Amino acid sequence: MGCQKGMNFEHKSVLLNETVKYLNVKPDGIYVDGTLGGGGHAEAVCRKLGEAGRYVGIDQDAEAIKAASGRLAPFGDRVTIVRSNYRCMEAVVKSLDLVAVDGILLDLGVSSHQLDTPERGFSYKEDAELDMRMDRRQEMTAKEIVNRYSESELFHMIRDYGEDKFAQNIAKHIVAARKQQEIQTTGQLVEIIKAAIPARVRAVGGHPAKRTFQAIRIELNHELEVLEDSLDSLIGLLKPGGRLCIITFHSLEDRIVKTSFRRNENPCTCPPGFPMCVCGKVSRGTVITRKPVLPSKEELFDNKRAKSARLRVFERV
Repeated sequence: MGCQKGMNFEHKSVLLNETVKYLNVKPDGIYVDGTLGGGGHAEAVCRKLGEAGRYVGIDQDAEAIKAASGRLAPFGDRVTIVRSNYRCMEAVVKSLDLVAVDGILLDLGVSSHQLDTPERGFSYKEDAELDMRMDRRQEMTAKEIVNRYSESELFHMIRDYGEDKFAQNIAKHIVAARKQQEIQTTGQLVEIIKAAIPARVRAVGGHPAKRTFQAIRIELNHELEVLEDSLDSLIGLLKPGGRLCIITFHSLEDRIVKTSFRRNENPCTCPPGFPMCVCGKVSRGTVITRKPVLPSKEELFDNKRAKSARLRVFERV
């Protein structure tokens, strides 16, 4: 979700120039940001809008809403900010008496502000309460998942969402540890995960807890489910020629976006041998990016967290 550093959401938006370019911003256009964050992408788009232009920013994180509200204040009535989840974008747009929009942006994943604020519990590098809620109005936290999920549920979650080959052993170690005492902090969880991974692997790989923390975060915030359930409706909100730009940060998200874009471009379900289409399913648009757009060498040098970013773009017809 881009990169924001420190409590003031100092912002390094990932793939900023590329995203603004692919959005094809029109001065009188209507644009919706489903993951507003600190407002880095939003500010760049708003600078291209004229008096008749409109920008709608959506985020479920209260701290992001506060930061973006200050950053985008100079653009006045052209900007509307709503605290919600982008899965509700259609309802948000309709509530503003808008029918269709010229562009939509999603910058997925966890923001650097969330990672760099220890008490949010997203980081495996700082010891804090196990939280990981993107929307702090939600009652359930990462602590409930770690302490209440069965060993089988933990295994499947870490395997499927973290893609960790040691998922079974990590789940086993978590269950054994919590029998001794409740796992309350990120530091406790990191030590348990380290003990479940062979020392030779820990010595050469990345941080041993990275994949498990990712899995818990995705599970808690329903990230993949929300993405998969939302894409068709987001494409449906676009005007002809409107574009949906999505930045992902791991293969699971990217695969969902790639598959959805291809299906919306070519929805025909007729058998390959049929001389003509009889299923009646019509293409909704074109995939603009046959391969994902990646960060430049300059951006990677300046912002290491951009390393796994991928931008895909779909245009409505």
